[in-house]
Order: sequence, then C-alpha cells, then structure tokens
Amino acid sequence: MVEFCKICIMPNSRPRITFDKDGICNACNHSKDKEQINWELRKEEFLEILSNLKKIKNRNKLYDCVVPWSGGKDSSSIAHKLKFNFGLNPLLVTFSPLIPNEIGEHNRKIMSDLGFDTIFFKPKENISKLLSQRFFKERGNPKVAWDAGINSLPIKIAIEYKIPYVFYAEHGESEYGGLMLNKESLKRRDLREVIEHQIGDYPQNWVNEKISLKDLAPYVYPEKDEFNKFKVEALYFSYFFKWSMLENFEYIKKNVKKFKTIKDRTDGTFTNFDSLDDKIDNIYYYLQFVKFGFGRATRDSCRMIQNKQMTRDEAIQKAKKYDNEFPNTYFKDVLNFLEINQNQFDEIVNLHRNDEIWEIKNNVWNLKNTVYAQ
Repeated sequence: MVEFCKICIMPNSRPRITFDKDGICNACNHSKDKEQINWELRKEEFLEILSNLKKIKNRNKLYDCVVPWSGGKDSSSIAHKLKFNFGLNPLLVTFSPLIPNEIGEHNRKIMSDLGFDTIFFKPKENISKLLSQRFFKERGNPKVAWDAGINSLPIKIAIEYKIPYVFYAEHGESEYGGLMLNKESLKRRDLREVIEHQIGDYPQNWVNEKISLKDLAPYVYPEKDEFNKFKVEALYFSYFFKWSMLENFEYIKKNVKKFKTIKDRTDGTFTNFDSLDDKIDNIYYYLQFVKFGFGRATRDSCRMIQNKQMTRDEAIQKAKKYDNEFPNTYFKDVLNFLEINQNQFDEIVNLHRNDEIWEIKNNVWNLKNTVYAQ
C-alpha cells in the first residue's frame, strides 16, 4: 500500500525512503534536524578546510578545488561562491550531457566568461549510446553510465592535477529521503556511496562483446593505488551551507545576469530552472514517475516544503496538475539517441511499471493511490 509523508507528499515507493511512527519521511525529519544546526560553526569548519590548503604538500598551487559542473544553477552557484565569496580558484569539470542542448551550452559559456577555467569531457558517442540503450531497457534509467562518469571524472582530474578537494553539491540520500550509510556520509562522498546509491554496480561489469574495459575508462572510479598518489577529499557543499535548490537559483539569477532557463516551465513540473542541460532529463524524470509513482512536480514541491517555500496543499495541487504529464519536449531527440521508435519506447516503459503502484483499466494506466485522491 502506497503511503504519503504527512509533511511533504513523497510516497513510500521512493527507493530507500523510510517513514517514522508518525508517518513523516526521513527527508522531512532531516530538514527538521537542519534547523538545529549552527550554520556559522559549519561555515567556520569550511573556512578551516580552506586554511589547510596552504599546508598541503605537493598540491597544485594554481587550482584549489574541483567542482563537478553541469552549468546548472546548483553547481554554478557553488562555483560562483567559491570564487567570488571565498577567493578560491576552482576548476570546473563537466562530464558531457547525453544529449546536450542550447541552454546548457549557453550557461556554461557565460560562467566561463566570468573567469572560470573549465574542462568539458565527452566520452565515445557509440559507447555512451550503447550504455544508455542497455540501462534504459534493464533499469528504466538511460543515465546510469552518466552517473558513473560524473562521479569518476572529477576525482580523476583532481588526482591527475593534484587538487586536494572536490566539492559536490548535496548529499541526496539525506536531503531527499534515502539511506545514510554512516554519519560521515553527510560530509564526505566515498566509493561505497557511489556504487550503492549513484550507480548500483561496478562499471567493470559492463564489459560485453561490444564494449571493452578500455571503452569504460571514463566511467570506472579510481583504484586505491591511484588515490595513494595524491589524497583527494570529495566533500558535500550541503554539509557546510544549508541547501535549497530554489535559493541556489535565486542566487545565480542575481549574480549571473545572463543565466538562461526554460521560458515557461519544464515538462512534468511547475519549475523552469532545474535539470536543464540535457535533453534526456525529461524522459529520466518521467521514468521515475513510471517506476516509483511520483513525478517531477512531487520531487520539486517536496524540496520546497522542506525549506518552507511551499505548503503541502499547494504541493498536492502541483502534483495533480503536472506529475503525469508526458515529456514531449525533446522526445524525438531521445528516440533518435536511443535508436528506437515510440512503440518500442512504450513497450520498454511499461515493463518498468510496478503492479503494486499501477493498474490498467480500459487500456489506460492509472496509479492505484495518489496523494490528491486521499
């Protein structure tokens, strides 16, 4: 039976989410815990890390840190703050979107124009396609290999260039409802977290008759002996500074005047400023709705509820209006990339419908339970 959090509207069908005895999800409980955090002390802890930069031997003296960077509001706001608020020189590292679009390209260019050095890495297109096709069919997620790439590449760059810190955005398992591996997970990203929560497998296992181990080089996380060459710490910015996707957008809109968003709103939700750099993202979030019964509007509104930027009643109406919207924008581009037609797409999508969540009546799929029908 699908249940919904009493504070936000996230269902218990979300992977790894837990509800307490009062019917409140762990993401909402985490947001309560954040209210008790002394953020000034966390900032001091961050400043202590920056002061330690001077003490690190054999480090790159030109770059202070790496920021895994899509060009979107979250990673761009982190990069901007590190450079202009804290005086660091971050190196921005982008693992190419699967299907890049004009918005992402524009936003990456204007950030570069502000005085950032950037690395844009594009893996072999044929391998990227094969992996996306495979995981779209197997897991209902064409971005599994991309997830591996955005975890592997920034660490590899940091090791190669002897840059001591990598600043990732937020710890999603605590912020949005998931499994906390240990208390240190709030602060540091490690291989176990990457494999269990980001990828679900070791990329070395993806070798087959069409893909060699060498083809998978961009996706494989560094080995221990590589780490031993130069110690790199992967830290979450959200540990040191209270996280809010809306506030990140407002910050970047204020400080980067030419930052571009969707004119109206993104398919499946009411926002126009999140996950804009990859044409395949709309399908990714639609598949989230198919597999787990909550869509992009639920995702966005829950994050706003937890930051007191929206009421639960408002969120319910947003979910009712937008969650089940089909992502027509860029749909033909996605079909071309995956090399399938719409009938094949529909067939694969329906294989990933959970019969505990969905039922079919008169050849139409419907959710068995919704937050707006309660």
